[in-house]
Amino acid sequence: MHNPSKLAAALLIGTMLSASALAAGNAFVTVNGVAVSQNMANVFIAEQKAQGAPDTPELKNAVREELIRRELLLQEAKKAGLDKKPDIAAQAEAARQAFFVRAYVQEYVKKNPISDEQLKAQYETIKTQLGNTEYKARHILVKDEADAKAIIDNLKKGAKFEELAKQSIDPGSKDNGGNLDWASAGNFVKPFSDALTGLTKGKYTETPVKTDFGYHIIMLEDTRPLTVPAFEEIKPRLLQQAQGQQINKMVDALRAKAKVE
Repeated sequence: MHNPSKLAAALLIGTMLSASALAAGNAFVTVNGVAVSQNMANVFIAEQKAQGAPDTPELKNAVREELIRRELLLQEAKKAGLDKKPDIAAQAEAARQAFFVRAYVQEYVKKNPISDEQLKAQYETIKTQLGNTEYKARHILVKDEADAKAIIDNLKKGAKFEELAKQSIDPGSKDNGGNLDWASAGNFVKPFSDALTGLTKGKYTETPVKTDFGYHIIMLEDTRPLTVPAFEEIKPRLLQQAQGQQINKMVDALRAKAKVE
């Protein structure tokens, strides 16, 4: 069931948008003397076509009926004074802002496209960072160096790594014998990565490895060649990441110039 306040907010958003960005143009339909613009209808038709609906008279009739229903409900919401309620108006304003922010970001991305050359350069950087080897490792993470040294002493006395891993503070691996599964060295922070790549199969670090997370004891179980997915396979993800970085940079620049009090 729809939340009444959310429904009212959604209707109010439609009012604000139609009164501003969508107001221009001929009337598509008139409901109780209120015109619903052709531009508004075009938006709805375009949305349906983007989802695969054929451009037919039936589509236009369906959109016409939907806009009539919305306008009727909107008129009733205004009669009930919902547009005067501060909490509902605030919800509508927040959603209106989100609409225009999203539209601006989409326009910005369109006007500042990321080239294939940029994505390929990023791809090559990632390949270099990942290297050509994957490692199957286990680790035990503790807060204190003394605890880490005690675990290493127990390993030297013949204790099983998997049993000692129960002392780990890493919730993702402690109940799985410290197993980190297959990963490239680039997936780990540098001190961990350096220690891991310096091990031979079946060996563990005989001194604790300190990172920002605490102290690690790392054991290398196996290695295998790393197969990096082809550029075209991960291009969509690279594009999404690059656009996200581009947008963040743009917002940071705006923030730096803004007067905030």
